[in-house]
Amino acid sequence: MMTHQSVQEYYGETLQSSADLQTNACCTPADMPDWLKPVLGKIHDEVASKYYGCGLIAPEALEGARVLDLGSGSGRDVYALSGLVGETGHVVGVDMTDAQLDVARSHQEYHAKAFGYGASNVAFHKGYIEKLDDLPLEKGSFDIIVSNCVLNLATDKEAVLRGVYDLLKPGGEMYFSDVYADRRMPAELVDDEVLYGECLSGALYWKDFLSISARVGFTDVRMAEHRPLTIEKPKLEAKVNPIKFASAIYRLFKLPELDAGCEDYGQAVIYKGTIPNHPKAFVLDEEHVIETGKVFPVCGNTGAMLTKTRFAPHFELIGEGTTHYGAWPGCGSPDPFQGAVADSEGTAADCGC
Repeated sequence: MMTHQSVQEYYGETLQSSADLQTNACCTPADMPDWLKPVLGKIHDEVASKYYGCGLIAPEALEGARVLDLGSGSGRDVYALSGLVGETGHVVGVDMTDAQLDVARSHQEYHAKAFGYGASNVAFHKGYIEKLDDLPLEKGSFDIIVSNCVLNLATDKEAVLRGVYDLLKPGGEMYFSDVYADRRMPAELVDDEVLYGECLSGALYWKDFLSISARVGFTDVRMAEHRPLTIEKPKLEAKVNPIKFASAIYRLFKLPELDAGCEDYGQAVIYKGTIPNHPKAFVLDEEHVIETGKVFPVCGNTGAMLTKTRFAPHFELIGEGTTHYGAWPGCGSPDPFQGAVADSEGTAADCGC
């Protein structure tokens, strides 16, 4: 059975840099957008070299936000996010590995100066993401919680998501990248320290992830991006065959009023084009690319995600939502191994919810 100690040893001792990783599993799906590159250019070399992944988990509309990073490691994402939230924002990192935390904490002053701040706007805590209640973190105090390929390493995924739900403000969001499997993992693979440390054998079966999310309060799970994973080492690939893996970014909103499914209340939104670095369109998820100025019909859940969260100043809501017109057809949580949800004719459903 995998333990915290096994993961600590893998990330604190076995791995010395990102070059030591044996797969590309611990990576975010998309290419780095140009507007993020100047921020990453200010990250200290030691912090960057101890970061075991690629890409950056950076949701939109971060100015002034209070952000928590689960499994913050050397602090690369924490420091990048600190540059995006601005001097009035605050970013907290949680990690269980002393060697990683030592690197992160040693560069707080450096990054404050790099971003032109009078003082550091970050903090780091040692602890387990399965036991967020044990840390000095106030419930309902975070606008956004992020995680970059860490949930799969947790020994109790449901405990992590339950803790996240408690820490988020009403309307807050968990925005995170992780690895998922197309089936439940055999016990012998879960006990393989290399496969677990490489973000593979701890991966959740994607339908189990949806079920767990619903149980803790995240009613409507949205997949923002996904891609299939490849395993570059033949020996490791042979061990996991025929299991398929995918990397995905999901959005989980703390909105207790969401329906269990997509429902039609006769509403639409208009995106104002005012979210920084997203002037032409806002991408809520893989099924919602909302062009600036265009009337975009939405189900009740999508309308709430856009107008009862930090995105509210950037959207105009059309319709009072007092009349229910029935279920919105074609909706559901996409299968990361099959692509978008299909409509009755077998094509990707453009249903606006």
